[in-house]
Amino acid sequence: MTGAVTPPPSWQRLDSGQLLLICAAGLVSIAGIAHTAAVGLLDPPIAVGFGALIATGELARLTMPGKREVAPIGTAAALGYTLLLDMGGRPVGHSALQVVAVLAVGMVAGALPHLAVGRTPRLDAMARRLLTGALLAMAFRPLAGPLHDLTKGATQTWTPALGVMAIMIMVSMLADIVIAAMLRADQVRTALAVAVRDELRMAAPLGAAVAASGILLVLAAHSMDMAALLVFAAPLLVTQVAFRKYAGIRATYLQTVRALSRVTEVGGYVEPGHSRRVSHLAVAVGRELGMAESELLELEYAALMHDIGQLSLRDPIPGGATVLAGREQSARIAELGAEVIRQTGVLGSVAEVVRRQCEPCADKPPLASRIIKAANAYDDLVGGSTDRDRAAAALERLRVGAGTEFDPDVVDAMSHVIDRLTPLHRL
Repeated sequence: MTGAVTPPPSWQRLDSGQLLLICAAGLVSIAGIAHTAAVGLLDPPIAVGFGALIATGELARLTMPGKREVAPIGTAAALGYTLLLDMGGRPVGHSALQVVAVLAVGMVAGALPHLAVGRTPRLDAMARRLLTGALLAMAFRPLAGPLHDLTKGATQTWTPALGVMAIMIMVSMLADIVIAAMLRADQVRTALAVAVRDELRMAAPLGAAVAASGILLVLAAHSMDMAALLVFAAPLLVTQVAFRKYAGIRATYLQTVRALSRVTEVGGYVEPGHSRRVSHLAVAVGRELGMAESELLELEYAALMHDIGQLSLRDPIPGGATVLAGREQSARIAELGAEVIRQTGVLGSVAEVVRRQCEPCADKPPLASRIIKAANAYDDLVGGSTDRDRAAAALERLRVGAGTEFDPDVVDAMSHVIDRLTPLHRL
């Protein structure tokens, strides 16, 4: 009997891109802290106040769909400190390197309680937040003095300052999205354009809220002094709670679907692990074909429940291999499964994908349906085996039906995925 294999530490699972990002963030942090220690901390109460808010944000960080770690409160506080022109009408003159130092110390302070209880933070996510904050600080802080003079001159207008702030925040957010997309494209093996599109879709709502909060914090500090930090902490916390609930609901929803998908396995209608293997393979093929993240989630739901219609059968198909069943029986199973899913009232599009999974290519079913059909057929033939000869024979059988029963592009993409993942395809 073999013992459980202990997973390697998180730092050993980092790829070269992540390590480079972390090293760059570390060097920038050291430079900022060393410079601040050498010249002294300017306006200590302001630095400590914003640093504490950044630490609070890191302490309350959350994980969004796609395992994206974000810290909205800390990011908004970092924006506020970076863009700060004055505090209660008194100009502030902290440098970009002091911003980096405050940001680095605040992030580390917020991460320490998580480390104490064994919750290791995502170092690459922290490094990305620090680097984008440092880039914004390097670009904006040299302009802080002239912009403050405009707000205090004869015209006394904030329009130029707010315009510069908005443009620089937008540029820094785009840089953060591109960096995140490059890392994600390498990690999940998807096209960079698809990764950028997914990151834009995920970052836009939260990014807009954080950017607005950072600018409002700057304006509030102008008239409310240090009290602005306390006043703005409350709505930021409420916003973060809302995003946490959204992420929790989505995670629970997926767990529920995964649990339901096992009903056919428990009932003996399909082989153990079949739905999960089909789901993993289908999502990998979807990524290979450039599907967006929202489409991949729908594909995952449909793949997990693609065989739920077999519960209506009086006598189970041997091994649950619908690839060996007749076309009419397979279509009937798909139709009944779609009806079951449709009864939920919230998975209509998933039900349609399941319903059309048995249609030939000539009927032009959705791409997700074509992927599930091929992934299901492959797993019916191979099961949990990792034998390359068996995998090659199954792929050859799919190629024979390419253009009629199976989509040729899907079969080609699956071939690439299988070649890459066969040693890992054990689930």
